[in-house]
Amino acid sequence: MSITNIVAIAMLSGSPQCPTVSDLVPNIEIVSASPAVNAPREQPLENHAGDIPDGPAATSPDAINTATPSATAAAQPTSATAKEIALTQAPPAEPPATTDIASPPAIDPATIIVTARQGPPRSDPIAVVNEVSFEAVQAVDEAIIAPIAGGYQKGLPEPIRDGIHNALNNLDEPIVFVNFLLQLKIGKALETVGRFAINSTVGVAGLFDVAEKKPFKLPRRSNGLADTLGYYGVGPGPYLFLPFIGSTTVRDLLGRVADLSLLPTAVGKPFTNPIVSATKGALSSIDDRVENDEILTRVQQSGNPYAAMREYYLKKRQAEIDVLKGKRCDANIDLNELEFLDSLPAPTNEPAKQSPVPKTS
Repeated sequence: MSITNIVAIAMLSGSPQCPTVSDLVPNIEIVSASPAVNAPREQPLENHAGDIPDGPAATSPDAINTATPSATAAAQPTSATAKEIALTQAPPAEPPATTDIASPPAIDPATIIVTARQGPPRSDPIAVVNEVSFEAVQAVDEAIIAPIAGGYQKGLPEPIRDGIHNALNNLDEPIVFVNFLLQLKIGKALETVGRFAINSTVGVAGLFDVAEKKPFKLPRRSNGLADTLGYYGVGPGPYLFLPFIGSTTVRDLLGRVADLSLLPTAVGKPFTNPIVSATKGALSSIDDRVENDEILTRVQQSGNPYAAMREYYLKKRQAEIDVLKGKRCDANIDLNELEFLDSLPAPTNEPAKQSPVPKTS
C-alpha cells in the first residue's frame, strides 16, 4: 500500500490521534479546528515531556503512522493551550521555609519576666559596710565568744543557767514597766510591777520566776523604748550590724541606749558602778548566745548568712511590735518561711559558731 492511500484512509476515518483540550482539562469545552474530531472522550494523562500524550492511542504504531499533518498541526497549539490552563489553575507553590538565626525568638505574651532590683535593699542602704562588720564579728565570735558560750553551757548545770537568765530578766522589769506606761497599757504595767515584786522577794532576787507559775500566772513580756517608738508608728530606719551589739536599726539603737541608762539613773547603786554594768552586759551577751543557739545554727548553715540574719532580725522586731498593737498573739517566727534560710539542719545541742544576736527588747 502506497503512502498516498494510507493518508487518504486516515482522512476518511475521522478518528483523531491526539486528545482535545477538553480531554486534558475537564469541564472546559473548546471547538476543535478540525470538524472531523468526534472521537469518544478518554481520561487522558498529561505528558509534560512532549506533545504526544501517553495512552493506547499514542502508543499504537498505526496511529502514529496514519496521523495526518493537518490533524497533528491542529493538535499542537491545542496541547500547549491545555498546559497553560492547567498551570494557571494549579495552586501556587509555597516558598520553602527559611530560618533566620539572627532574629530573636518570639516571646509568649503570657510569659512573666522577673527583673531583679540592683543594689542593696532599701532597709539596708549601707549593706557593704554592714557585711564587713558582720564578717569581723563572726571571726571574733568563732575565736572567742563561741568557745566561751560553749563552756558556759557545758560547764554550768541547767538550773544555774536558768537562775542567771531569770535574774537578768528581772533586772529589766523596770524598763518594761516604764514603757507599758508610755504606751498607756496600765494593766500590763501593773502586772509588770507585780512580777518584779514577787520575783525579787519570793523568787530570791529573781533567780526563780515564781510569778509566772500558779497561783500568780504573770508571764514575762519584753518591752523597751524602741518598742514604744514602733508602737506609735516610728519606722525602724536603716539596718545596722555593729560590733558588741550585732543586728539593730537606728530606732532600736537609740531605744537600747536609753533603756540601758534607765536602770542606773532610777535605781542608782550598785548599777552606777562600771564593773557591775559591764558584768551584767557580759552575762546578758552569753545568755543571749545560748538562748538563740537554734537560729544561729540555721543562719550559719544558710547560703547567705548575713542576709539571713538581717531578715530574721527585722521580721522578729516587727512581730514584737505587732503584738503590742494587737495584730498577733505572739512574736514567734516560723524559720521555714524565711527566704534566706535555705538550708535548715536539725537543731543540735552544740553552740553555733556565729555572731551573737542582740536582745530585741
